[in-house]
Amino acid sequence: MITDTSDKPLAGERTRFVAQAFRLEYLSIAWMTIEAVVAVWTGIATGSLSLLAFGIDSVIELASAGVLVWRLTVELKQGQAFAESAERTASRTAGVLLLALALYVVVAAGWKLWTGAGEAFSWPGLIVAVLSMPVMLFLARRKLAVARDLGSRALRADAMEAITCGWLSLVVVASLAAEGLFGAWWIDPVASLGIVWFLVREGREAISEDDCCCG
Repeated sequence: MITDTSDKPLAGERTRFVAQAFRLEYLSIAWMTIEAVVAVWTGIATGSLSLLAFGIDSVIELASAGVLVWRLTVELKQGQAFAESAERTASRTAGVLLLALALYVVVAAGWKLWTGAGEAFSWPGLIVAVLSMPVMLFLARRKLAVARDLGSRALRADAMEAITCGWLSLVVVASLAAEGLFGAWWIDPVASLGIVWFLVREGREAISEDDCCCG
Protein backbone atom coordinates (compact mmCIF):
# COMPACT_ATOMS: atom_id res chain seq x y z
CA MET A 1 0.00 0.00 0.00
CA ILE A 2 1.37 3.43 -0.97
CA THR A 3 0.23 5.68 1.86
CA ASP A 4 3.27 7.70 2.92
CA THR A 5 3.41 10.92 0.93
CA SER A 6 5.24 13.00 3.55
CA ASP A 7 8.70 12.44 2.09
CA LYS A 8 8.45 13.37 -1.59
CA PRO A 9 11.53 12.84 -3.78
CA LEU A 10 13.25 15.93 -5.10
CA ALA A 11 12.61 16.97 -8.70
CA GLY A 12 15.87 15.49 -9.98
CA GLU A 13 15.32 12.24 -8.10
CA ARG A 14 11.74 12.00 -9.33
CA THR A 15 12.89 12.41 -12.94
CA ARG A 16 15.29 9.50 -12.41
CA PHE A 17 12.50 7.34 -10.98
CA VAL A 18 10.26 8.22 -13.94
CA ALA A 19 13.06 7.16 -16.31
CA GLN A 20 13.30 3.83 -14.48
CA ALA A 21 9.55 3.38 -14.80
CA PHE A 22 9.78 4.05 -18.55
CA ARG A 23 12.43 1.34 -18.96
CA LEU A 24 10.34 -1.17 -17.02
CA GLU A 25 7.24 -0.40 -19.09
CA TYR A 26 9.12 -0.74 -22.39
CA LEU A 27 10.47 -4.09 -21.24
CA SER A 28 6.93 -5.10 -20.23
CA ILE A 29 5.57 -4.12 -23.65
CA ALA A 30 8.26 -6.16 -25.44
CA TRP A 31 7.64 -9.29 -23.37
CA MET A 32 3.85 -8.95 -23.27
CA THR A 33 3.73 -8.71 -27.05
CA ILE A 34 5.51 -12.06 -27.35
CA GLU A 35 3.43 -13.59 -24.55
CA ALA A 36 0.10 -12.37 -25.95
CA VAL A 37 0.78 -13.53 -29.51
CA VAL A 38 1.97 -17.01 -28.48
CA ALA A 39 -0.71 -17.57 -25.83
CA VAL A 40 -3.67 -16.36 -27.91
CA TRP A 41 -2.49 -18.19 -31.03
CA THR A 42 -1.86 -21.49 -29.26
CA GLY A 43 -4.97 -21.10 -27.12
CA ILE A 44 -7.17 -20.81 -30.21
CA ALA A 45 -5.26 -23.50 -32.11
CA THR A 46 -5.43 -26.05 -29.29
CA GLY A 47 -8.78 -25.07 -27.79
CA SER A 48 -7.12 -24.28 -24.46
CA LEU A 49 -9.27 -21.91 -22.41
CA SER A 50 -6.57 -21.30 -19.79
CA LEU A 51 -4.03 -20.37 -22.47
CA LEU A 52 -6.51 -18.10 -24.22
CA ALA A 53 -7.40 -16.34 -20.96
CA PHE A 54 -3.68 -16.01 -20.22
CA GLY A 55 -3.17 -14.42 -23.63
CA ILE A 56 -6.09 -12.02 -23.26
CA ASP A 57 -4.76 -10.99 -19.85
CA SER A 58 -1.45 -10.25 -21.57
CA VAL A 59 -3.26 -8.04 -24.09
CA ILE A 60 -4.88 -6.16 -21.19
CA GLU A 61 -1.47 -5.72 -19.57
CA LEU A 62 -0.16 -4.39 -22.89
CA ALA A 63 -2.90 -1.79 -22.90
CA SER A 64 -2.15 -0.96 -19.25
CA ALA A 65 1.56 -0.52 -20.03
CA GLY A 66 0.73 1.72 -22.97
CA VAL A 67 -1.52 3.92 -20.83
CA LEU A 68 1.13 4.08 -18.12
CA VAL A 69 3.73 5.21 -20.67
CA TRP A 70 1.29 7.97 -21.62
CA ARG A 71 0.79 8.85 -17.93
CA LEU A 72 4.57 9.09 -17.39
CA THR A 73 4.93 11.24 -20.53
CA VAL A 74 2.23 13.58 -19.22
CA GLU A 75 4.13 13.97 -15.96
CA LEU A 76 7.39 14.77 -17.72
CA LYS A 77 5.72 17.37 -19.94
CA GLN A 78 3.05 18.87 -17.67
CA GLY A 79 3.89 17.85 -14.11
CA GLN A 80 2.74 15.31 -11.55
CA ALA A 81 -0.67 16.86 -10.91
CA PHE A 82 -1.75 16.38 -14.53
CA ALA A 83 -0.79 12.68 -14.41
CA GLU A 84 -3.04 11.75 -11.47
CA SER A 85 -6.31 11.84 -13.44
CA ALA A 86 -4.63 9.60 -16.05
CA GLU A 87 -3.80 7.13 -13.26
CA ARG A 88 -7.42 6.89 -12.17
CA THR A 89 -8.68 6.46 -15.74
CA ALA A 90 -6.10 3.78 -16.53
CA SER A 91 -6.80 1.80 -13.35
CA ARG A 92 -10.58 1.85 -13.78
CA THR A 93 -10.41 0.87 -17.45
CA ALA A 94 -8.08 -2.05 -16.74
CA GLY A 95 -10.32 -3.16 -13.86
CA VAL A 96 -13.45 -3.26 -16.03
CA LEU A 97 -11.62 -5.24 -18.73
CA LEU A 98 -10.33 -7.76 -16.19
CA LEU A 99 -13.81 -8.30 -14.72
CA ALA A 100 -15.16 -8.81 -18.24
CA LEU A 101 -12.43 -11.39 -18.86
CA ALA A 102 -13.36 -13.17 -15.61
CA LEU A 103 -16.98 -13.39 -16.77
CA TYR A 104 -15.88 -14.79 -20.13
CA VAL A 105 -13.74 -17.45 -18.47
CA VAL A 106 -16.62 -18.57 -16.22
CA VAL A 107 -19.06 -18.85 -19.15
CA ALA A 108 -16.56 -20.57 -21.44
CA ALA A 109 -15.43 -23.01 -18.74
CA GLY A 110 -19.02 -23.88 -17.94
CA TRP A 111 -19.72 -24.52 -21.61
CA LYS A 112 -16.64 -26.74 -22.02
CA LEU A 113 -17.57 -28.75 -18.93
CA TRP A 114 -21.13 -29.09 -20.22
CA THR A 115 -20.09 -30.23 -23.71
CA GLY A 116 -17.05 -32.27 -22.60
CA ALA A 117 -14.70 -30.41 -24.97
CA GLY A 118 -11.00 -30.80 -24.18
CA GLU A 119 -7.76 -29.27 -25.43
CA ALA A 120 -4.63 -30.34 -27.29
CA PHE A 121 -1.21 -30.08 -25.67
CA SER A 122 0.89 -27.08 -26.75
CA TRP A 123 4.67 -26.90 -26.40
CA PRO A 124 4.86 -23.20 -27.41
CA GLY A 125 2.18 -22.38 -24.85
CA LEU A 126 3.99 -24.33 -22.15
CA ILE A 127 7.35 -22.69 -22.91
CA VAL A 128 6.01 -19.11 -22.87
CA ALA A 129 4.14 -19.80 -19.61
CA VAL A 130 7.27 -21.21 -17.95
CA LEU A 131 9.39 -18.25 -19.09
CA SER A 132 6.72 -15.81 -17.95
CA MET A 133 7.10 -16.72 -14.27
CA PRO A 134 10.66 -15.37 -13.68
CA VAL A 135 10.10 -12.44 -16.04
CA MET A 136 6.95 -11.36 -14.19
CA LEU A 137 8.65 -11.79 -10.82
CA PHE A 138 11.49 -9.48 -11.86
CA LEU A 139 9.15 -6.86 -13.35
CA ALA A 140 6.78 -6.92 -10.38
CA ARG A 141 9.57 -6.41 -7.83
CA ARG A 142 11.15 -3.54 -9.75
CA LYS A 143 7.80 -1.85 -10.44
CA LEU A 144 6.76 -2.04 -6.79
CA ALA A 145 10.04 -0.44 -5.76
CA VAL A 146 9.73 2.40 -8.29
CA ALA A 147 6.03 2.82 -7.44
CA ARG A 148 7.00 3.44 -3.81
CA ASP A 149 9.60 5.97 -4.90
CA LEU A 150 7.11 7.82 -7.11
CA GLY A 151 4.07 7.35 -4.88
CA SER A 152 2.28 6.08 -8.00
CA ARG A 153 -0.99 4.17 -7.62
CA ALA A 154 -1.06 3.34 -11.34
CA LEU A 155 2.44 1.86 -11.35
CA ARG A 156 1.65 -0.19 -8.25
CA ALA A 157 -1.51 -1.50 -9.96
CA ASP A 158 0.62 -2.36 -12.99
CA ALA A 159 3.02 -4.26 -10.73
CA MET A 160 0.10 -6.19 -9.24
CA GLU A 161 -0.95 -7.15 -12.77
CA ALA A 162 2.54 -8.56 -13.29
CA ILE A 163 2.20 -10.60 -10.09
CA THR A 164 -1.18 -11.90 -11.26
CA CYS A 165 0.29 -12.76 -14.65
CA GLY A 166 2.94 -14.84 -12.87
CA TRP A 167 0.22 -16.75 -11.02
CA LEU A 168 -1.73 -17.21 -14.25
CA SER A 169 1.34 -18.65 -15.94
CA LEU A 170 1.67 -21.14 -13.07
CA VAL A 171 -1.96 -22.20 -13.57
CA VAL A 172 -1.35 -22.61 -17.31
CA VAL A 173 1.79 -24.71 -16.73
CA ALA A 174 -0.04 -26.95 -14.26
CA SER A 175 -2.98 -27.31 -16.63
CA LEU A 176 -0.86 -28.16 -19.68
CA ALA A 177 1.38 -30.54 -17.74
CA ALA A 178 -1.60 -32.39 -16.29
CA GLU A 179 -3.28 -32.52 -19.68
CA GLY A 180 -0.13 -33.91 -21.30
CA LEU A 181 0.44 -36.50 -18.57
CA PHE A 182 -3.10 -37.67 -17.92
CA GLY A 183 -5.12 -36.50 -20.93
CA ALA A 184 -8.12 -35.60 -18.77
CA TRP A 185 -10.41 -33.36 -20.87
CA TRP A 186 -11.79 -31.51 -17.83
CA ILE A 187 -8.43 -30.23 -16.52
CA ASP A 188 -8.31 -27.15 -18.75
CA PRO A 189 -11.74 -25.68 -17.89
CA VAL A 190 -11.29 -26.46 -14.18
CA ALA A 191 -7.82 -24.89 -14.17
CA SER A 192 -9.14 -21.85 -16.01
CA LEU A 193 -11.69 -21.33 -13.22
CA GLY A 194 -8.72 -21.06 -10.87
CA ILE A 195 -7.71 -17.96 -12.84
CA VAL A 196 -11.03 -16.23 -12.13
CA TRP A 197 -10.21 -15.46 -8.50
CA PHE A 198 -7.05 -13.61 -9.56
CA LEU A 199 -8.86 -11.71 -12.30
CA VAL A 200 -11.71 -10.60 -10.01
CA ARG A 201 -9.35 -9.55 -7.22
CA GLU A 202 -7.11 -7.61 -9.58
CA GLY A 203 -10.08 -6.03 -11.35
CA ARG A 204 -11.72 -4.86 -8.12
CA GLU A 205 -8.44 -3.44 -6.80
CA ALA A 206 -7.83 -1.59 -10.07
CA ILE A 207 -11.31 -0.04 -10.02
CA SER A 208 -11.17 0.98 -6.36
CA GLU A 209 -9.75 4.45 -5.86
CA ASP A 210 -9.01 3.60 -2.24
CA ASP A 211 -6.71 0.68 -3.06
CA CYS A 212 -3.78 3.01 -2.45
CA CYS A 213 -3.15 6.68 -2.30
CA CYS A 214 -2.19 8.66 -5.36
CA GLY A 215 1.21 10.26 -5.42
